[in-house]
Formats: sequence, C-alpha cells, structure tokens
Amino acid sequence: MSSATIRDADRIREAVRERYAAAAKSGESDGCGCGPSSTPLGCGNPTAVAELRRGEVVLDLGSGGGIDVLLSAERVGPSGKAYGLEMTDEMLVLARTNQRKAGVENVEWLQGTIEEIPLHDDSVDVVISNCVISLSADKPSVFREAARVLRPGGRLAVTDIVADPDMDAATRRDMQQWTGCVAGALTQEEFRGELGAAGFEEIGVRETHRVHEHAGSAIVMARKPLRG
Repeated sequence: MSSATIRDADRIREAVRERYAAAAKSGESDGCGCGPSSTPLGCGNPTAVAELRRGEVVLDLGSGGGIDVLLSAERVGPSGKAYGLEMTDEMLVLARTNQRKAGVENVEWLQGTIEEIPLHDDSVDVVISNCVISLSADKPSVFREAARVLRPGGRLAVTDIVADPDMDAATRRDMQQWTGCVAGALTQEEFRGELGAAGFEEIGVRETHRVHEHAGSAIVMARKPLRG
C-alpha cells in the first residue's frame, strides 16, 4: 500500500470514528443512517439470516451499540458466545450499557479494527456484520481476516450496502457519503470477487431494498470451505 493510500485510509478511518463516536454520544446504536427509513439502525438484520444455532460462537464486525451481539447471544444460548468487535470507545461504552440493561452474560467486547481481528484462527462459527464492511478502506483484509477466524465450514452472514456499477465519481469522493456507508460500497460483482479471493465459497449477494440513488442494501452470504 502506497503512503498516499495509507494516508487516505487513515483519513477515512478517522472520519468514520468521529461520526460513530458522535452517534454513540447521542445514544444511537450506530451512525450509518442507511436503513430503509433513513434511520441510524444499520442496513438490515444479519441475525435474521445467519441461522444461528445453540452453542455456536458468533462474531459481529463493527458491533456499534451491541444490539446484534445481544440478539446473537440470546440465539446461541448459554452454551454459545457472541463477540462484538468495535474500534470506537464511545460505542463500546454504549454496548456495555446495553448489555447491563439486557442482562445478557455470554458476550465479550473486543476493541480493534475489522481489518485486524483480535481472535485466534478457526475460533468462531459465524461472522456477522451490519452495514460496516462498506466503511472499510481495506476490504480485502476484512474478508481475509473473517476467513481466518472462521472454523472450517463456518459462515459469513452480513447485511451491507452494494453500489450500482455506474456510481458516479463525485459520490465516491464524498466523505459524508463514505461515512454514511455509500461511497465505499462494493458492487455485487466486487463483493463476490473479493470473497472468492479470500477463499470463501457458496457466495450469494441479494439486494433487498434501495437506500440511495446509486446503491441498495443487500444480504451477503458465504461459507469457509471444510477443507483448505
């Protein structure tokens, strides 16, 4: 990665951090604002499509205020576990507050970035994410890390923004559109290509509704092969 690209990635990450810190301080679960009603609730419900089972270990990439983590923890039950990975201090404070209110115990919060997941290889059964991968400036690293921490046969089940192939350059350059999950979004073809390059199979990308004139929300599913 060139120094210019590194500077751009750092600038994007700091802008994302600032927006989500502000969202947390106002009590919002996240700051994306790309839901079907333009409310800051992510862009879908990955827990509804992940088919979580009792005893599984699930990781939420960019867990924000922790709502999807707490829902996942309830679905996997006391014999399972839910990790929430979040880089923003303010969001982690909000997530722990939400956990105390919910009285859920089988949860662990991790501070870090989705490009460098602080978990061992082959340590989780399911990776979920809700409108966060589009915020990353290094998506290949996100997918490689997701594949690394998943056990063989593990599942990726995320909801995120997919860009139209003809998204204009002005939108792509707009930092507000980036922190709003639109400008950095992959196209459906790019999603499939990047997931395949990271070693995933059974890849599916299905748009569910429009959230922008150049983008829609989608369910993205994939599986880590049973054998390498």
